Amino acid sequence: MADGRAWLRTALAGLYAGIGAVHLARPDLLMPIMPDWVPEPRFVILATGLCEIAGAAALLGRRFRRAAAIGLALYAVCVYPANLKHALDHIAVPGIPDSWWYHGPRLAFQPVLVWAALWAGGLVDWPVRGSRRV
Repeated sequence: MADGRAWLRTALAGLYAGIGAVHLARPDLLMPIMPDWVPEPRFVILATGLCEIAGAAALLGRRFRRAAAIGLALYAVCVYPANLKHALDHIAVPGIPDSWWYHGPRLAFQPVLVWAALWAGGLVDWPVRGSRRV
């Protein structure tokens, strides 16, 4: 099981580091999907990019792994409104399809990302019982 957690930590770190890099390099791409109630949306996009990269790096180490797992799980919950707006308002973002073949699985998969961060960080064992040593 430890190998599965290590593999998932590496995959999540790559995913979040890549997404964080996009947030920092191309924040204007994401501005249209930000809900209107988010204050300072450009700043939020840049800040979340930094948080994603920091979380990815911390997830790979031991010292801050649990904190990173919690942070990335909370991040996955917090971006859900932007994902909903993107889907429901049919907002075109270059490089991302505007179809329910994309949005449906993306929205359905968000809770899996929450679980994946918590499992990879050793905070939950479900569905596999065993050692939490990570």
